[in-house]
Amino acid sequence: MSCKTSFSSSPTQNGIHKRPQYIPNHIPDPNYVRILDTTLRDGEQSPGAAMTPEEKLDIARQLAKLGVDIIEAGFPCASNDDFIAVKMIAQEVGNDVDDDGYVPVICGVARCNEKDLVTAWEAVKYAKRPRLSTFIATSSIHMQYKLKKTKDEVLEIARNMVKFARSLGCNDVQFVPEDAARSEKEFLYQVIEEVIKAGATTVDIPDTVGITMPCEFRKLIADLKANTQGIENVIIATHCHNDLGVATANTLEGACAGARQLEVTINGIGERAGNASLEEVVMALKCRGDQVFGGLYTGINTKHISKTSKMVEEYTGMHLQPHKALVGANAFAHASGIHQDGMLKHKSTYEIISPQDIGLERSNGTVGIVLGKLSGRQALKKRLGELGYVLKDDEVESLFWRFKAMAEKIKSLSDADLIALVSNEVCHEKPIWKLDDLQVTCGTLGLSTTTVKLVNFDGSMHVACSVGTGPVDSTYKAVNLIVKEHVKLLEYSMNVVTEGIDTIATAHVLIGKEKNVNALTEETIHSTFSGTGAGVDIIVSSAEAYINALNKMISCKGQFIST
Repeated sequence: MSCKTSFSSSPTQNGIHKRPQYIPNHIPDPNYVRILDTTLRDGEQSPGAAMTPEEKLDIARQLAKLGVDIIEAGFPCASNDDFIAVKMIAQEVGNDVDDDGYVPVICGVARCNEKDLVTAWEAVKYAKRPRLSTFIATSSIHMQYKLKKTKDEVLEIARNMVKFARSLGCNDVQFVPEDAARSEKEFLYQVIEEVIKAGATTVDIPDTVGITMPCEFRKLIADLKANTQGIENVIIATHCHNDLGVATANTLEGACAGARQLEVTINGIGERAGNASLEEVVMALKCRGDQVFGGLYTGINTKHISKTSKMVEEYTGMHLQPHKALVGANAFAHASGIHQDGMLKHKSTYEIISPQDIGLERSNGTVGIVLGKLSGRQALKKRLGELGYVLKDDEVESLFWRFKAMAEKIKSLSDADLIALVSNEVCHEKPIWKLDDLQVTCGTLGLSTTTVKLVNFDGSMHVACSVGTGPVDSTYKAVNLIVKEHVKLLEYSMNVVTEGIDTIATAHVLIGKEKNVNALTEETIHSTFSGTGAGVDIIVSSAEAYINALNKMISCKGQFIST
């Protein structure tokens, strides 16, 4: 991979690239690449990755610290929760201008219909820089079998809906020809020409099913530039899925061919096999930008990558494989004796990127300040702030007593412990059901027995007892007797977040029940809900994780559409 095109040198300040002025359809510096993060929209479409509005707001704040140019905050028409989340993000994160004038664009996604666009605009219009992104499929297979529309009909809808989006008062409109990679090229050029005339400022070229190879995707972008009238008046974007494992490579090839907006997600999460990974794309440009990519650069503050990755992992319950590039547990670990010897002599022998570049600190198994039972509220609040969690005073107070109780049982709490605690205590929906008490009898002499006491949001107490094939099974059955929701446990995992016998354990569950309509595909799907629980008692943690997931599921009842 090589970008042979060379550009003029980019403006710098103290040797650091300056982020150019934001103009919707133009980037003053041809070397600058905009980063659109779609973790809160496409990333959330991963099974079980549904997040609450409060969790999404936390992640959006962290994405702003990271310095992403555009936050694709969600699909406002998908559900009331999505609308609320996007509006909250637009109002708070979309108006937080830093000293250099940076404020992220807040983007809402909509299908090509007036209802979706009006709803999306009502959510994002509060941002200083609002954007609407509207999509319709342009491939033959999608038009024939999903849309049941002709080329002329799709062309007319695309043109009219971009015009309609502009008529709402939005001067930053992105158009997405869904399944562009499998679309007939001449028709794709025609559609894009028409939406540019209608007022589109960005044209996003998605490899929706992840079918293209890097050389093919590079040619697709190059051909688009060469054959589409007016393309010089808009920003070309890429949106690559990872079904064949080449999403990051395709994205970088797209940049080489002239795309100047790259759409990515934290940890590469997304539908099916996921999306191009923000950390991989950004660090590839940072590490090899001058040598390979013709001087391309981004405005990302890479020292926030690790914190952002951990927050997304915790909130979605989607664990990273240890060997995940850059943010996996083994990304900077060296086990081979030969490698260790080389590292001791000179780190660059086996390490092309410093861990500090993505916000990791070198230490003996722990990162950052370690808090204990003598630590106070301000120390706790300060460290949580450094980790990216902005909590209200009442939330800090609630978490503080849980923290003190944990600190009495274990000598010290590391950052990993704190992240587990804050996710479990603060960042879930206001509970409908809450665990009050739990007693388990188990062993080798028979079935496990669990008695649970739950508190309902109205203050009423409910007690149930059940047996099961193990303590977790009997606990979940007892909870089901109270909650009376027929659910299926799809996934269960238990992870130890720190070392030692007195460590905090984090339980993650994924449950499923009702059928809903997917807002993107309009197909009937089974909704799934994730939950987490953390503590030194693995059965209590397991119970809390299950109840968290149940609360999410109950809260979502009645929503007509789901992503």
